[in-house]
Amino acid sequence: MPRTARSIAAGGFYHVLNRGNGRQKLFLRAGDYDAFCGILAEGLRRYPVKLYGWCLMPNHWHLVLSPKNADSIGRLLGWVGVTHVRRHHTHYHTVGGGHLYQGRFKSFPIEGGRHFRAVCRYVEANPRRAKLVRRAQDWRWSSLAAHVDPSTARPDDVAADDWPALTRWPGGKPADWAAWVNKPIEVAEAEAMKLSIARGRPYGSAKWIAATAKKLGLEYTLRDRGRPRKAREDDEEE
Repeated sequence: MPRTARSIAAGGFYHVLNRGNGRQKLFLRAGDYDAFCGILAEGLRRYPVKLYGWCLMPNHWHLVLSPKNADSIGRLLGWVGVTHVRRHHTHYHTVGGGHLYQGRFKSFPIEGGRHFRAVCRYVEANPRRAKLVRRAQDWRWSSLAAHVDPSTARPDDVAADDWPALTRWPGGKPADWAAWVNKPIEVAEAEAMKLSIARGRPYGSAKWIAATAKKLGLEYTLRDRGRPRKAREDDEEE
């Protein structure tokens, strides 16, 4: 199996994910989530990357990004990862205690329009699918919460600069966006999304997938290797 390429082109949309080593929890309490939000916010000021959607889960996180330069996402997440690990171990007095993350982040390119919206919906629906909350917007650490009620998403004692700044969507969000996020995702759509997460496969229309895979050297992600491993129940929110 070839090593997964870091195939990212300037200006495109990308879903990015990383999870805890051995699926251990990255965030143990509310303050851990808030601290990561501050790190991400600082990273977005340092590197030319636009943030369109995000969600932090107990043992992993999702981001929907668009880089100004081909190396911008790698530089941003390299800094975010190193900074998060250092501050986490310092706070919990676990320096030298092993890896916090499973490895480098995973990513896949996204076609604009309805496919972009589908990925953002999938990301923001994670807490509801995992039964952490009844409504997805009730989970504070996500772009949906920030969209529905910014005043309650960010704690009063956290400065605005320490919360991830979202870029306005092309064309804006639909008026009924929160209601749509809370509707069940069709099985075929969820399976296609999980396939892209597992393989780094482009997500979009068939024609766009083929063209993008060729352009970015991702043809190997299209080969049939059988169905991806079914997510464990505690990782349903893939």
